[in-house]
Amino acid sequence: MKREDFKAIIEFAIEREREAVTFYQELQEKVKFKSQQEMLKELEMMERGHITVLTNILEKGAENIVPKNVEDLHISEYLVKGEPSGELTYQDILIVAMKREEASTNLYKDLAKRFKGTETEGLFQRLAEEEGGHKLKFEKLYDEEILKNN
Repeated sequence: MKREDFKAIIEFAIEREREAVTFYQELQEKVKFKSQQEMLKELEMMERGHITVLTNILEKGAENIVPKNVEDLHISEYLVKGEPSGELTYQDILIVAMKREEASTNLYKDLAKRFKGTETEGLFQRLAEEEGGHKLKFEKLYDEEILKNN
C-alpha cells in the first residue's frame, strides 16, 4: 500500500473520531442529568484518546497492537436509527449513541479486512473493539434501564 493511501485512511479515521467528539459534546448540552453528562464526557474523552492513537500512528506507524475480544449484546441492531433533534429522552440518547458506535465499529472492521495480514489490520481491529466497547456500554445501560422497565 502506498504511503499516501495509508495516510488518507488514517486521516479519514481521525476525522470520524473528531465527529464523535463533537457528537458527544453536543449531546452533553441536551441531557438533563449530571450523571448523563458525565457518561457522555467520559465517552468524549475516549474518542479523544482514539484521535491521539491515530495521530501517533500517522506520525510513527502502526505498532504491534493486540486486539481484545469485546462482548456484543446486539441490541442496537434491532433498534431504528434516529437523529438527535429537539429535547432528547434518555432512551433517545442511548439509541443514537448505540447506532453511532455500531457504525464506527463496522467501519473499523471493514478497514481491518482491507489491511489483512498487516500491522494496520491489528490497529483497526483494536479500534473496532474500542468502539464495540462503547456500544456495549450503551447496550447495557439500555438493557438495565430501558428494557427492564418495559
